[in-house]
Amino acid sequence: MTKTYAVTLIVFVVLTVAGGSLIGVFSMPGPWYQELAKPWFNPPNWIFGPVWTVLYILIGIAGARVWIRDRSGPLPKVWFAQIALNFLWPLVFFTAQRPDLALVVLAGMLVSILAFIALAWRRDRPSALMFLPYALWVSFAGLLNAALWWLNRF
Repeated sequence: MTKTYAVTLIVFVVLTVAGGSLIGVFSMPGPWYQELAKPWFNPPNWIFGPVWTVLYILIGIAGARVWIRDRSGPLPKVWFAQIALNFLWPLVFFTAQRPDLALVVLAGMLVSILAFIALAWRRDRPSALMFLPYALWVSFAGLLNAALWWLNRF
């Protein structure tokens, strides 16, 4: 591993984890979220921090890998699109208290995650594989977001 690769890897992981953490601080679930009717499959609140931390590490590693390979190619563009949508979702859901619009953001995020996997599958298989747990978690989050919207729409 070259020094440039190592620095890029560290920068991507640190910025991804720190960015996700910072967004989390600015969009903490408050009384509004606590009072929502929850579906039976709603996980306990403590699970989200550890899961997102692991996912952000994987997302950061994949981002560094595709950035190093081809900065001007489609993979970095899709990577930045998905991270922008990822950081937007909690602001729309928790801060704006709009689960309906958050569901639209989440759908776009899932499409960009799946596009990343599809594009990376032949070019950088490890990066594609690192995005699989992310796709599964965001799919679950979409189901949870939809259920929260449905249960609380009136």
